[in-house]
Formats: sequence, structure tokens, C-alpha cells
Amino acid sequence: MTEDRNASWREELRKSMKPKERTAIERVPMNELDPVLRARSRDEVNQGLTAEQAVTEAKRCLDCGKPSCMEGCPVNIDIPGFIKNIERGEFAEAARVLKKTSSLPAVCGRVCPQEKQCEGSCIHLKMNSKPVAIGNLERFAADFERNSGKASLPECRSSNGHKVGVIGSGPSGLSCAGDLIKMGYEVTVFEALHEIGGVLKYGIPEFRLPNAVVDAEIETLRRLGVKFVTDCVVGKTVSVSQLREQGYECLFVGSGAGLPRFMNIPGENLINVLSSNEYLTRVNLMDAGNPETDTPVFRGRKVIVVGGGNTAMDSVRTALRMGAEKATIVYRRSEEEMPARLEEVHHAKAEGVEFLTLHNPIEYIGDDKGRVKAVRLQKMQLGEPDESGRRRPVEIPGAVEVLEADMVVVAIGVSPNPIVPSSIEGLNISRKGTIVVNDDMQSDSIPTIFAGGDIVRGGATVILAMGDGRRAAAAIDAYLSR
Repeated sequence: MTEDRNASWREELRKSMKPKERTAIERVPMNELDPVLRARSRDEVNQGLTAEQAVTEAKRCLDCGKPSCMEGCPVNIDIPGFIKNIERGEFAEAARVLKKTSSLPAVCGRVCPQEKQCEGSCIHLKMNSKPVAIGNLERFAADFERNSGKASLPECRSSNGHKVGVIGSGPSGLSCAGDLIKMGYEVTVFEALHEIGGVLKYGIPEFRLPNAVVDAEIETLRRLGVKFVTDCVVGKTVSVSQLREQGYECLFVGSGAGLPRFMNIPGENLINVLSSNEYLTRVNLMDAGNPETDTPVFRGRKVIVVGGGNTAMDSVRTALRMGAEKATIVYRRSEEEMPARLEEVHHAKAEGVEFLTLHNPIEYIGDDKGRVKAVRLQKMQLGEPDESGRRRPVEIPGAVEVLEADMVVVAIGVSPNPIVPSSIEGLNISRKGTIVVNDDMQSDSIPTIFAGGDIVRGGATVILAMGDGRRAAAAIDAYLSR
């Protein structure tokens, strides 16, 4: 238990309301922009809670003696501690509690799948009640501090003289860097692109995660002393051996999974058939929605997005904001099997996205200029469960239809970026291209190399990647402190 959980005011809050009174409070809904207006706007959809709403929602927390919500959090945030500070009206203190363990609280409060993690472990669920809106409260506390202009810095140990390099500035890299700098290490983050943030910047649209929010979290790390080097491809611009010569005793690899997957079906090379990686990167990071930029992107009128995950939802909702008259999700399983967050599916439907489930592309059809004009779809039905536990999609013989489209975005997953792993001699890499690590995120072949996030998992949520970064930071500290 932390000192916050033993404070006398926590006991006073418990006595101020009976558990039955707390569970009787209905979950406060998130404030959202109007679906019709937001579908053509890049403004953030979720508008956050007001102070009054946040306090009301915080009162729903029972401050359990053994908080199961914390067990569901990959970065071990003191969830009851920060929530009870909100109930007490101590919003800045709530943010301080969050920053003890999380380097990206405003990000996590927006994009983490809380329903499968902390909120999915909330005791309210055992009482047939909706879980406490932990993610919304986390966002509130982080936003309050940022908007106050008085962002605090977590405590850092004095310099220990050790130097660590972090490859990649996505969630795993930033989390690792944040923990290491607090432990007293000299930390430099190397980023291949021209902006810091990794997938937080190029992969998640501003209507879900504004760049200003990411930039504020990064600025906190800068203030703590983390150094950032952009336009640096480790393995090309600089080698791992050169970094070692520069004094970096350990390296954390968080280079992500930037290699798009395709289906290897006819027509994939047609003009305006794009991977979700390319589409979202061009729009989010390169301002392709602006026709005056050097890298504009084609604005499809009838856009099909293939896939059922969060990236597919981001892509199809981006297409609407780019002016699509019709935007359709094509998914080979049923809606119940979709891996996307329920909130993202709900938002997409509210904005006018059409869902065509139990359909799978088998060919992209082009016009006489080599541009995609239609998609041939195979109708599917669900069979027995596969290794993922979801029912396997099975073709219905002879059931084929053609759907008109002038743009297709393929969002069926990604593979690990091979540049960094392949450049490290002696590094053990799996058949799938991921770096093989032990439970401490340490390479099983090179003890000074640690890794986490998509480069290890092949695909991960932001919060799981952050958890990897934190675990690796603790392991690096243990390794260098021997």
C-alpha cells in the first residue's frame, strides 16, 4: 500500500458515503461532439469530463482494500489513490500520483482499452454495475494539470553516471525513457522520423489523440532531462556498435511494427490501394489532408477499409474526414468478433460508417488507368473457433459480390520493423521477426539489449507497450547496478 492509501483523509472519504450509496451513482457518460459535425472535423471526439462530473464519477470508487483494478493495469498505476484525490477535489495531486508510474497519463486516458484492463477488473462488475470510468478520470486529471499551466515533475534520483539509449519514441520507448531518467540515468531517444511520438503521432488520428496532448507529455520528459534525436535510423544512420562506442551501456529497442501486411490477392498493386500505415502516416504526420502540402493523398469518394481492429476504425473515420461520401468497413468475421474497442465501433457507426461483415476481399478490380474501381468480395460464414478463440471465417461456395470503390485501405495488421533487429549481429530473432526476450524484456542472446512493444509482441496496445518499457527500465537498472 502506498502512503496515499493510508492517509487519514482516505478514511474520512470512506465514512462520508456508504458503499450502497456509491454503487447507486450512475456512471457519468463522456461528453462527445455531435456525430454529424465531428465526422467532417478533426476536432477531438471525446471532450472530457467537467470538474463536477469527475468528482461525481470518482465517488463511485469503493476504494477497495485489495484493488483488483490495479491488477489489471500493465503499468501499475495507483488507481484508487488518484481517483480519491479527484473526489477530494485535489486534481493536481491526482496528476502527481499518476506521474509516479505513468509517463503518458493523458495518452493512456484516451486510447488504452480500459474495458479490457483496469475497468475490466473493477469490482462494480461483480455487482452488476458499470465499472468506474478509470480512463476518463485519468484523462481528466492529466488534462487539468496541463491546462493549468503548472505541470509538476516527478522526483528524480541524482545522476548515477550510466548512459542508456532508447531506439524508437513510441509508447514503449517513452515509458522506458521516463522511468530511466527518474532513476538517474542519462537517456537519449533515437527516432527515425522527423517528429517524436512514434505510433502516437503517425498511427492515431487527432480526433482520437490530439498531437498537442502527445507533445505535452514529451515536453515533460524533456524537462526531466531526456534527450531526443530525430531523423536517425539506428542500423542505417548510426550502428549499434557506434552507439556502444559513444558510451551507451544498454539499449532498449522499441522500434515498433511498421511493416504493413497485405492479403496477396489480385489487384493489390492498383493505384489507390493503400496500407493503413501509409494512409494514416500521410494524413496524421505529413498533413496530407491539406492539398497545399508536398505530399497530398487521394481523397476517395467511395472508400473501403479492410479489417476490424482499432486501426481499421481510425482509417475509415479518417476517410470520412477527408471527404468520403461513403466509407465502409469490410470484415471477414461478424461484428461480435471484431477486435476493435466497442467505443471506436460505436463512434464509427454514429458518424455514418457502414459495416459489411462476413465478407472478405478476393480481388481488387482496376480501370483502364490502373486505378481501383471495385472490390470482389467473398461472402463468409462462421465455423469452429481457431487459435485466437474466435470462430473461423469459412467461405460460402459461389457467394461472391462486387462493391464499387475508388479507394481501398488495408488494415489487417503489421509486422515488426526489420531494420534494427537485422542490424544487430548475434541478436536472436524469432521466425516472425520479433526480438526474443525473457520476462525482464532482456534479449536472450545479448544481455545489454532490451526490447518491448510491437518489436517483441508483433502487435500490442499502447498500455501493453508502456508496461514493457517500464519492465525493461527496471531490468536495465538491476543489470547496471550489479
